[in-house]
Amino acid sequence: MKTEIKHPVPPFNEETAKLKVQMAEDAWNSKDPVKVSKAYTVNSEWRNRTQFINGRAEIVEFLTEKWNNERHYKLKKELWGFKENRMAVRFEYEFQDNDDQWYRAYGNELWEFDENGLMQKRYASINDLKIEESNRRL
Repeated sequence: MKTEIKHPVPPFNEETAKLKVQMAEDAWNSKDPVKVSKAYTVNSEWRNRTQFINGRAEIVEFLTEKWNNERHYKLKKELWGFKENRMAVRFEYEFQDNDDQWYRAYGNELWEFDENGLMQKRYASINDLKIEESNRRL
C-alpha cells in the first residue's frame, strides 16, 4: 500500500502551520466530503460538538449530512498557535438552514497530525448564533 503524505508535514513552523490552516479552509469551503476526508488518517478521531466521529467513512457521512443541511456554507479559519505536530485554530462560518434561518457558528479546534501530515485527531467546540441575512460577514 502506498504511504499517504499530506504536505506540509510536522514539525510545523509559522509558515507551514498557516499554510495547513489555509488548505483546511479551502478544502472545507469546497463542500466536497471525500476531498476533505483525505486530509485525515483512515482512523482519525473527531469530537464535533457532542458527536464522536471515527475514520474517513464516518467523516464523509457526517460532512455529507452537514452540507445537505447547511446551505450557502462559508468558513474562515485562523491559526492561534502550534507546536511540533499540533495546532490550535479559531474559526467562524455562516450558513442557512433548511428553514431559511441564517447562522454564524464560532469555535475552536485542536488538531494533531501524524508524521505524514494527515490529521489524526480533531476536537471542535462550536457555538451557533442566529443572524439576519443582512448581518452576514462571510
